[in-house]
Amino acid sequence: MSIDLGRARKFMTAHARVLDRRRFEALTGGDAARDAIVSGLDAYRNPDGGYGWGLEPDLRAPESQPGGAQHALEALADARANSPHLTALLDWLNAATLPDGGLPFALPISDPAACAPFWAQADPAESSLQITAAVAAQAHRLARWDGSVLDHPWLETATRYCFEAIRRIDEAPFAYVLSFALQLLDAASDTHREARELLDHLGRFVPPDGAVAVVGGAEGETLHLLDYAPEPGRPVRDLLDPDAVSADLDRVERGQREDGGWAVDFTGYSDAAALEWRGYATANAVSVLRSNGR
Repeated sequence: MSIDLGRARKFMTAHARVLDRRRFEALTGGDAARDAIVSGLDAYRNPDGGYGWGLEPDLRAPESQPGGAQHALEALADARANSPHLTALLDWLNAATLPDGGLPFALPISDPAACAPFWAQADPAESSLQITAAVAAQAHRLARWDGSVLDHPWLETATRYCFEAIRRIDEAPFAYVLSFALQLLDAASDTHREARELLDHLGRFVPPDGAVAVVGGAEGETLHLLDYAPEPGRPVRDLLDPDAVSADLDRVERGQREDGGWAVDFTGYSDAAALEWRGYATANAVSVLRSNGR
């Protein structure tokens, strides 16, 4: 099997937002795109140091949100780049953190137009392992390239909250909770020895083929092993059968559509979000295939 990179590029040109076009460009050899990713995030940045404005495609409100922070940190980690606004973002996360050390799934939204109901209806006074792990995982990924992340007190606070919450899990968690918890533990294992022990703790909830159905999601919505274990040589891969990894790489490789892009199996809450998710997914698919030797 093989993918058609030219068709993927045309799809990105026609349909993807500029940020994901720059991510795709950086993946396919455009080193200058890495700086453009950093500057491109400014369009989503607020004066309070956080990120909103649809950086999370199904959360289109302007207010800074933990979901926006997740995507900002992910873009910086993918670019292996330093941002002059990183400290301000970490300060914002620190201010948004609840007394128990966790982040709320979402903060209040002034205008819920085109926002997914799970964002708009979230309780801002309740900590969420799902979003805290998702944000902290990307911060730990970024710390591989920017060690200053580890020096900020927010990351240790969030990591400790997640570790304690993960340690209490004694039955199969919701698919996204499992996925983001695994991503956090994998990324944090570089600096926290106990993360590897907790990976073993969660490993019993990972099916042999790595596919976890999203209960209550769209029909057929599934998180696959490459969603939470995309990089070769990482500790989370020790939980997985190499044959299952190979099979999932085949699945991703087969996933390119006739228009050159990849699709998602979850619901988008606006026409804009549906296309933006496809651009995001296409950049991710190319990244995963390339990093795994495909």
